[in-house]
Formats: sequence, structure tokens, C-alpha cells
Amino acid sequence: QVHLVESGGGSVQPGGSLRLSCAASGSTFNIRSMEWFRQGPGQERKFVASMLWSGGEPIYADSVKDRFTSSRDNTKTTVYLQMNTLKPEDTAVYYCSANDVTGRYWGQGTQVTVSD
Repeated sequence: QVHLVESGGGSVQPGGSLRLSCAASGSTFNIRSMEWFRQGPGQERKFVASMLWSGGEPIYADSVKDRFTSSRDNTKTTVYLQMNTLKPEDTAVYYCSANDVTGRYWGQGTQVTVSD
């Protein structure tokens, strides 16, 4: 099993930045990819970004492309989501998710609020 813990959420004004972290523990050697999703108020959970655990270029939802960057610290089992030029519509609970050979695991989520 994989255990995920997100951190780094908070409140920020439009145009601001935040960096989310997702620390993975447990059977991380089986992870194939890591994803970020978000769920806004009254909305379904939506895909934000994905990256292979082995490396390579991440892929992004059109709504965040060129503003968000997903990366991984190879010395640790931690992935990051750098979010720049934040907009009110980015307000959501953000979840990291690990896809491994046994299934998909989710973190508890972290709230991001973008408002004046």
C-alpha cells in the first residue's frame, strides 16, 4: 500500500503562487505514476497533472497549462505542484494520487483558496 500526505495549501490573492507537496510512503517502489486532481465547490474531481514516477515530462490539464508545474524530488518520495498566476477558479481541494500495480491511492487533500 501507498500512503500519501499533502501539504502546502492555503489562501492567496489572484496572481499569487503556492507550492503543494505530496509525501509518499509505504510501497513506493510499485508506483507507476503520480497525479494531481482537484475538486472545486459543487464540482466533480478533475484531473490537473500527471507524471511518471520514472521521470519524463508531466502532462497538464488545459486549464492549468503554463501556470502549474509538477515535479519530483528524486532523493525523496515527494512530488510537488508549483502553482503560479493563481485564479479564483483554481479554488479547490487538491489531491495527489498514486497509481501503482495494485490500484490507486489518494491523499487526504489540501484546500487552496484564491480570492481578494
